[in-house]
Amino acid sequence: MGETIRIGIAGYGNLGRGVEAAVEKNADMNLVGIFTRRSPADLAPLRPQTPVYNMDELAAHEDGIDVLILCGGSKEDLPQQGPLLAAQFNTVDSFDTHARIPEYFESVDEPARENRKTALISAGWDPGMFSINRVYGEALLPDGDTYTFWGRGLSQGHSDAVRRVPGVAGGVQYTLPSQPAIDKVRSGSRPQLETRQKHTRECFVVLEQDAEPAAVREAIVTMPHYFDQYDTEVHFISAEELARDHRAMPHGGFAIRSGNTSSEHAQVIEYSLTLESNPEFTASVLVAYARAVHRMNKQDQFGAKTVFDVPPGLLSPKSAADLRAELL
Repeated sequence: MGETIRIGIAGYGNLGRGVEAAVEKNADMNLVGIFTRRSPADLAPLRPQTPVYNMDELAAHEDGIDVLILCGGSKEDLPQQGPLLAAQFNTVDSFDTHARIPEYFESVDEPARENRKTALISAGWDPGMFSINRVYGEALLPDGDTYTFWGRGLSQGHSDAVRRVPGVAGGVQYTLPSQPAIDKVRSGSRPQLETRQKHTRECFVVLEQDAEPAAVREAIVTMPHYFDQYDTEVHFISAEELARDHRAMPHGGFAIRSGNTSSEHAQVIEYSLTLESNPEFTASVLVAYARAVHRMNKQDQFGAKTVFDVPPGLLSPKSAADLRAELL
């Protein structure tokens, strides 16, 4: 076994706990600290010996962390934390507000580049693994159309956005794909589908005391980048119902490229995921890309990066020779 990569976790919600579990499954990594905005004494890590610190203590650990994995939300946490922490650490995050990725990239790139750090943004499965497969599909079938379907599943980013609406005490959001739309795409007919034809969104919300349901519903269904382009149902439930019926975090979906290689032959490429735990799978992607970020930084590849910039071999703990012999 070669060098051990020292991993830090910034944020200890569902994603942070998933990263903790994923690090345990990678023999070339060691979790050196969890950093939280909560009281460190209130956290119970998987391994009792794992140090837990307040987020304000991060700067003091700059020399002891090879890659810091940022596990905050995309709506408010990462836009602030990403640029700040990329100036101090090599980082990986799962920023998933697709429409804002270009501006987020720019905000992270400058501080990372100036401080000789490597910051991989928007890793996960979408953006992330689905993004890669969309690129493959378009490159291999230039005469074609790309389709992405999500769900049925609980979206972490959209659920976080719901919980930040004034008047919301708790809540989750499910994305539901349209099966007729999926069937049309798989047929190779290359249908033209509007956003509302491909998915609907369903929210289950616990209101704060004295919150106005109509105002909360309006704030959710009109939220830019999250709900305004979809038919969205909002159900108001009790905290007990939320805890009882919506604890699991399944998700998944399909990235499909339908195209023609000639006038005679249609071709369909499909990449799919079926996930029992959205945060745990997303965390597994982040951890694999942490390995790549560590290697890229040692190669003086500084600044912000995306999954498009990472050779697949850098994700694996295996050597290039072993990959050629075993997987090529």
